[in-house]
Amino acid sequence: MRFRLAIAGALAGGLAAAAPAGALNPQQAGLQVALRAQGLYDGPIDAIVGPKTVSAIRAFQRTHGLRVTGLADAHMRRELGPFGTPLFGARTIARGEFGWDVAVLQFLLVRHGISVPVNGYVDGPTIRAIRRYQRQLHLAADGVVGHATFTALGLQTRIPVRAAVQTVTRVYVVKPGDSLTAIARRQHMTLGQLTRINHLNPARYLVIGTKLRLPAAVNVSAAVSATNATAVRASIDRWAAHYGIDASLARALAWMESGYQNDVVSPVGAQGVMQLLPSTWKYVETVLLRHKVVHDANGNVEVGLALLHHLLGVFGGNERLALAAWYQGERAVRQVGVYKVSKTFVSDVEALKTRM
Repeated sequence: MRFRLAIAGALAGGLAAAAPAGALNPQQAGLQVALRAQGLYDGPIDAIVGPKTVSAIRAFQRTHGLRVTGLADAHMRRELGPFGTPLFGARTIARGEFGWDVAVLQFLLVRHGISVPVNGYVDGPTIRAIRRYQRQLHLAADGVVGHATFTALGLQTRIPVRAAVQTVTRVYVVKPGDSLTAIARRQHMTLGQLTRINHLNPARYLVIGTKLRLPAAVNVSAAVSATNATAVRASIDRWAAHYGIDASLARALAWMESGYQNDVVSPVGAQGVMQLLPSTWKYVETVLLRHKVVHDANGNVEVGLALLHHLLGVFGGNERLALAAWYQGERAVRQVGVYKVSKTFVSDVEALKTRM
């Protein structure tokens, strides 16, 4: 817990059930995040619809009484709730927005080498990541994703703007037996891409010891989450039942804080699934629980929901006041009321609650 002041695609029939190996459509990252929010997908957020993604689609369709096709069509996206729409590029993205398009944006930022949690919510870290990307592309660093930023990301080609995207690279030293063709194949690049990046003539000999620039691999799955979303959701449900908290409220709060990611650390030091400051953890252990809690994902959820239970009790079961106190602090709510920025956070959690 911490106080944080802080294209549309042509998808006629639905998102493909099975993509060819290596196929990548950034819109699919939004689908994977939406399925992760439902606790059905714990694979990498890689925008590739493979067997795990298809299995999660089918599971969602079965549990929601939809025709089981393995295709995420418009009907299924509506059933996914706030994370099922809108598709990326359909609207301007600004602070406080959440949805499918925000998850896609965060995925693309990670692929451009900018670390940001992929949770479908535009909070402070996401705004800072957007501004960093905009500065790299010499755009107005306003933290708002509009036409110019969409164009730079390469997903609104109808706007004729040429942007020189900076590519994160690493150095590779040519070894005996190497060839440009073999290196390009290993990097999943075309020969033309490799030679253009390095200003090489493919007709000439490749000299051993030559230093080549290669795109740096971005491990999106690691950047997104090292935690099993299904296990985290189960932990949330277990501790919510233990403390008598509405499970949907607990899920929504955990998702809004971290996207069920226990490896997320905020700029102010809030950690884990519930984004708890060390001082908050110590307070809950010593005052509320009176015992030590293991510092893992399950422990983070236990401590977080113990605190939420306490705040609900303090404010007579009023969820809005309890959530505001979670966001800005119990004393601040008592002394000055709910801050404007807290009202946005509370409304977003309550909106997610109806679909979690």
